Amino acid sequence: MWSMTDFMKSFFIVILLVNFSFAVSDTVQVTIEIYAPNKHDSTKIFIAGNNDEMANWQPDLVVLNNRGNHLWQKSFIFEKGRTIEYKITLGSYDNEAADSSGKPFQNSGLKVNNDTTARSTILYWKKSNNLEVMGQITGQVRYHKDVQADGLPARDIIVWLPPGYSEDSERRYPVLYMHDGQNIVDPNTAAFKVDWQIDETADSLIRAGEIEPLIVVGIYNTKKRNKEYLPGLESDLYKNFVIHTLKPLIDQTYRTKPGAEHTANGGASAGATIAFMLAWGNPHVFSKAICLSPAFKIDEIDIVSDVFDYSGVKKDLHIIIYNGGIGLEEKLQPGVDAMIKALEEKGYLMDVDYFYIKDKNARHFEAAWAVQMPVILKLFYGIDKQN
Repeated sequence: MWSMTDFMKSFFIVILLVNFSFAVSDTVQVTIEIYAPNKHDSTKIFIAGNNDEMANWQPDLVVLNNRGNHLWQKSFIFEKGRTIEYKITLGSYDNEAADSSGKPFQNSGLKVNNDTTARSTILYWKKSNNLEVMGQITGQVRYHKDVQADGLPARDIIVWLPPGYSEDSERRYPVLYMHDGQNIVDPNTAAFKVDWQIDETADSLIRAGEIEPLIVVGIYNTKKRNKEYLPGLESDLYKNFVIHTLKPLIDQTYRTKPGAEHTANGGASAGATIAFMLAWGNPHVFSKAICLSPAFKIDEIDIVSDVFDYSGVKKDLHIIIYNGGIGLEEKLQPGVDAMIKALEEKGYLMDVDYFYIKDKNARHFEAAWAVQMPVILKLFYGIDKQN
């Protein structure tokens, strides 16, 4: 039987546990995550807000912790039910988070009733009342404006030429066609002002002797982008444009190696879908496809079945497949897995016929694709890969 002393000990333990439970429930953890894809991981990013924990609006006191891959984060403990407001800065209100016109955002705010993670993507920063745009085109480019396409809107084409192109008038070059071409080399035309840096990457690798020189053709997208890049009538028209209008134009204008073994195409997201479709359906034109964060099988999209259902001889193709691991990348992963399974059932070997790159910490964004460009170009154009 329990003594009075045992009973009192148990009673106080219960009281302590109840008090601890109330204490825990009266506070919540708020985690602020900032994704700034055009900032180096060494950049200091600060938070300033309407409380002591966030330095009472001092813009340069509370620094967020960099987690790599352009992600900054910090957690705070607040009383439950509290309303917090904050801004993100680079250490000064003269250089705070802004919209695409350079106008600073209004205060971010939330009422915290539960443990919460507030995520934001910041692409622009106020700086002396001007929009800060990073980067420029490296190397020589030429433009073909308003190239006509039967049944589709006209579009611009940008052509990046390798170092030495003008000096060596006899040399001919392999060609890489890239969809969403306004994103590949020029931050001023790229979505969110973040480009894929193919120009800097290719230029440096060519000069270092790590890859063979190549021509890169960027095909600008149009307002019909999704219809052109995903299965359907417009997609068929787009493929016809690339094969029968654009490629002849490029081969006639520049010193290309026109054969399929020297011709590749690539893209990201829906652009990766059309890149695969072009190569799979036309291996006599494109022997290579670069598929970054591809929509292979998701919602109403399914091009995996095209591979599973194919019963002919093995096509002479090489495919690079890349996918991240955060957000939309997670939703795309089942389709990536299904495509890899389909390719392997048709006799394609990893690291021989296809290459798979996975970055579980990467998001669905231009900066993540730019990071992969050195590896991708070496896989297809490395000196030891030349035919």
